[in-house]
Amino acid sequence: MVQLKGKIAIVTGAAQGIGRGIVLSLAKKVAKVAVADITDKRFEVVREIEQMGSGGLAIRCDVLSKEEVDNMAKEVIEKYGKVDILVNNAGIYPFQPLADMMEQDWDKVLDVNLKGVFYCTKAILPKMMEQRYGKIISVSSIAGSVVGFPNLVHYSASKAGIMGFTKSLALEVAQYGINENAIAPGPVETPATRGLGEELYEQTRRAIPMGRWGLPEDIANLVVFLASDESRFITGQCIVVDGGYTLQ
Repeated sequence: MVQLKGKIAIVTGAAQGIGRGIVLSLAKKVAKVAVADITDKRFEVVREIEQMGSGGLAIRCDVLSKEEVDNMAKEVIEKYGKVDILVNNAGIYPFQPLADMMEQDWDKVLDVNLKGVFYCTKAILPKMMEQRYGKIISVSSIAGSVVGFPNLVHYSASKAGIMGFTKSLALEVAQYGINENAIAPGPVETPATRGLGEELYEQTRRAIPMGRWGLPEDIANLVVFLASDESRFITGQCIVVDGGYTLQ
């Protein structure tokens, strides 16, 4: 069985939705997890993992701020002495047609979803290189990396960018014993996606061959595997988790 006892993980966008699911799954495997987010819900998530018998650290981190990202890395390394796992999960997906999109709309999505991955990975990478060990996992999407979606041009571009980032960085860091991979979720049920409305929810569900939306734990289970030594010969990959949605 996969175990992560003694491992130190950082998860961004960790206070709700997929991020929260990832944190709880890592904690179940006895990893200590830094819960990085801009909302105060991060404290609730840390209480949850402490109740599970694991350890956690709540850190305010806006991935748009290099200073906050660097401080996050410093705080985790000072407390635990190392970082074994980085999960780049923070992201936004505002629906907007390109015809109505302003430059600042484009920049905001690309900065959070793609530059945030750059900032966080760059902040943690020196420690992983020094350790000659690390697992970096970035949450991409089927949008952009596999299929297109209307009104998500900026989001799709950012998530496709994560694929290129992942493949190229994997080649740079393999010599240091670091695995760099990405996950491309399909439709995942979270409070935010349920807010899109019942009609769209049902329409999407019917389009998924497995007959249901994904759950945060469906993504988290793969994160746990990629964060473990069971995946030590897997790198530079973007793995789709979508219940067969993109097979049709």
